[in-house]
Amino acid sequence: MSQIWNLVADIGGTNARFAAVLSGQLESDFQFFHSVEEYPRFENLIAILLDEIATVTGWTTPPQSVCFAVACPADTDIISFTNSHWVFSKVELKADLGCESLFIINDFEAVAHGITELSDNDLVQVGGQSPVKNKAIGILGAGTGLGVAGLIPFDGGYHVVDTEGGHADYAPIDDLQSAVVNCLRAEYGRVSLERLLSGKGLLNIYSALCRLEDVPLLYSTPAEIVQAALDNSDAKALQTLSMFCEGIGAAAGNLALTFGAKGGIYIAGGVIPRFQEFFLSSEFRCKFEDKGRFVHYLSTIPVFIVVRENLGLLGAAKKLAQF
Repeated sequence: MSQIWNLVADIGGTNARFAAVLSGQLESDFQFFHSVEEYPRFENLIAILLDEIATVTGWTTPPQSVCFAVACPADTDIISFTNSHWVFSKVELKADLGCESLFIINDFEAVAHGITELSDNDLVQVGGQSPVKNKAIGILGAGTGLGVAGLIPFDGGYHVVDTEGGHADYAPIDDLQSAVVNCLRAEYGRVSLERLLSGKGLLNIYSALCRLEDVPLLYSTPAEIVQAALDNSDAKALQTLSMFCEGIGAAAGNLALTFGAKGGIYIAGGVIPRFQEFFLSSEFRCKFEDKGRFVHYLSTIPVFIVVRENLGLLGAAKKLAQF
């Protein structure tokens, strides 16, 4: 069946999410999920995906416009993912898809676009007051990696600041965090925010804490660490999750200072919603505000946890709607 449609995607280090969207719409009933590790090459997935979409939708024409949000820098022809083995060329991808226009954007640029479409039901506020109109917004989120972006609203529109802020240096705020960073520095050389504040970061914190006290590592996945912490069945897992929340708080506070984010800080990503209640009762907000002479400056800034699913897909579709 001939149909004018668009294709959007949110592609991280672990999962690739796609949606076939009718032209002019942001939401889609046709979503497709694939695991990155199942496909040695990105091109293998694209061929399978197009067949899958045709089978499910009956749409036999190529997509008119495509926007892929990718977890890596997106400003060169060759796209090489930071936390996965996938590599592709924009020129070759456009030919493979047969589309008229192709946009490749950073995944947290897509998240920023998506945030402009959220309602109060999509958010959980963690302290602060109301956002200040037309003031900068900071966005960060932990998944396989750590994404960071900014949003500058103005009357009638907004501008997205896409960044690689997740790869800025991790700044420890107490002696234990310093010891963990030193332990990881021996392994990695340089320790970025992402080394601790991500799904893989939970493993890094846990393994470092265990090595520092010479205790055995009982868990090998972030999910196992989180569950043990939530069950209160393992002291090291609990210490790991607490340090993670404190680190997110400190990083979010730094982001608020850097952007002057009186419009609020938004926390997206797939990690924190898995332990939302723990996060809300953690030292996150305390560490967010704990900036010496600027405690008062930060105390009024609201922080929002985004609970809306597939925000990257929504943002990618919003990006297409602007053209």
